[in-house]
Amino acid sequence: MGPRGAIGDTVSAASKLTRRIGVFGGSFDPPHVAHQLVCTLALSVGGVDQVWLVPCFRHAFDKRLAPFEDRLLMCRMAAEPFGSRALVSDVEQTIGGVSRTIVTLEHLREQRPEASWVIVLGSDILGEVERWQEWERIQELAELFVVGRAEAAGVTGVSLPNISSSEIRERLGRGEDVTGLVPGAVLAHIRSRGLYEGAPSGRME
Repeated sequence: MGPRGAIGDTVSAASKLTRRIGVFGGSFDPPHVAHQLVCTLALSVGGVDQVWLVPCFRHAFDKRLAPFEDRLLMCRMAAEPFGSRALVSDVEQTIGGVSRTIVTLEHLREQRPEASWVIVLGSDILGEVERWQEWERIQELAELFVVGRAEAAGVTGVSLPNISSSEIRERLGRGEDVTGLVPGAVLAHIRSRGLYEGAPSGRME
């Protein structure tokens, strides 16, 4: 990230030298172990020097989300095992309004013109990209690194386990255990804050 008010959290001098940055955006509501596996794959075979987890501020498809500060903090917890190779950015809060990948990407490119940008996403998201604003322009500004999902047809190579934030929310909403699906620190935060309790959907009202 960069100085607060520019592109997010403070970045060390070493990270400013990074040339290829993977942008891994999402609701992260909550972040789970499959998100950590995406980071691992991007760093090991995706050709990026760092992965930036970018929780959305307001979802473009008007999905109700847990408070941004909770999701930001949980992302930091999930990213901690990767050290300086994974950072968490509050850039979409800095920009404000509805979060759009094209707006975020253009903002990041303005702040870090020397970097090459790679959009990191799961293959299940590809079915939604036609609804994204200026999808063709996004592909002009950044490379894509697509990670397969286990349930996606025709996926070859390494694929992610079938874990979703919506399933985790629903299980938490029913009072079920989700140990092993989310990082331990994230689960502790969810329990301490009482996130996703109550409604069958697990959504906060």
